[in-house]
Amino acid sequence: MRSEETMYKLFLDIANGDDRILAVYLNGSRTNVNAPKDIFQDYDIVFVVMETRSFIEDKDWICQFGNILYMQYPDEHPDYQSDKENFYGWLMQFDDGNRVDLHVESVTHAREHIGDDRLCRILLDKENVLPRILESTDADYYVKKPTEAQFRACANEFWWCSNNLAKGLWREEIPYVQDMANFVVRKQLEKMLAWKVGIKTNFTVSVGKSAKYLYKWLSKEEYQDYLHTYFDGTVEDAWRAVLCMCDLFDSTARYVAKGLEYVYDFDEAKVATAFLRHVKNLPKDAEGVYDDKD
Repeated sequence: MRSEETMYKLFLDIANGDDRILAVYLNGSRTNVNAPKDIFQDYDIVFVVMETRSFIEDKDWICQFGNILYMQYPDEHPDYQSDKENFYGWLMQFDDGNRVDLHVESVTHAREHIGDDRLCRILLDKENVLPRILESTDADYYVKKPTEAQFRACANEFWWCSNNLAKGLWREEIPYVQDMANFVVRKQLEKMLAWKVGIKTNFTVSVGKSAKYLYKWLSKEEYQDYLHTYFDGTVEDAWRAVLCMCDLFDSTARYVAKGLEYVYDFDEAKVATAFLRHVKNLPKDAEGVYDDKD
C-alpha cells in the first residue's frame, strides 16, 4: 500500500507537471487531527484548474494515479444535478488499497467555496489564486447546544414516530420498521446522545458522521445499550431493540433536560412507551387497538 508521503508526492508531481492545474488542496478526515488514523482513510483531493472540460473529456488522465479496481463518476448520475463546468469528481479505489476522491474545480468556484468547510488544507498554490484560509479544524462539526424548542421537538419526534414502529411491528412489516427505526427514530436518539456528549465536553467535540464516535464519551455500558438498539430481521428481536431504544432515549433525555435546565415531557414518554408495550401484546385478531373501548 502506497504511503501517505508517496501519495502526496504523486498529487503534487501531477499538479506541477500540468499547466492547467493551478492549485491543490486537501479536505476531509486527513486534515482533522481528532480523526482516528487508519488504513481506510480516503484522500479527498481537489485540483483547482483553469477549466474542467479537458479533464472530463480525457478518459485516461486519471490512470496516472494508479491501477483502479473500480470507481464512480458521481457527477454523471442521472438523478442528481451537477455543475460540471465548476466542479467534477472521480471516486477511485486502487489495487494497493488506497482510495482517492478526486475533484477538479474552477478557480472562481474555489475562491467562493474553499472556506465552506474548515477541514481544509492548501497543499500547492502556483499562482496565489486561492484566498488565505483559517487553520484546519473540525470546530464546524462540534455538537451544537440545542435550544429548548429543539430539545422538545426532538423528544416529540422520537415518541410520536414510535407509534409507527408499533403498528409496523404488529403488522410484521420488518422492511418498514427497519426504515422508520434507522432513518427517523434513531436520528432523534443520535441527537439526544450527542447533546449528552456536548454537556459532558462543554460542546467542544464532534461525534462524527452517524454519531460513530459516541463510544469515546459514553460509558461502556451505555454504548453497549446503544448498540443493542440495532436489530435483525425478526419481529421478536425488533421489539427487543425498539424497547431498548425507548429506555435509552428516555434516560438520556432526562440527563440532557437536567443539564440544560430544560423541560422534558415525562408524561409523553410514559404514555408512548405504554402504547408500544400494549401493541406488543395485542392479539393478531384484535378488532380494535383497545378492545374495551369504543
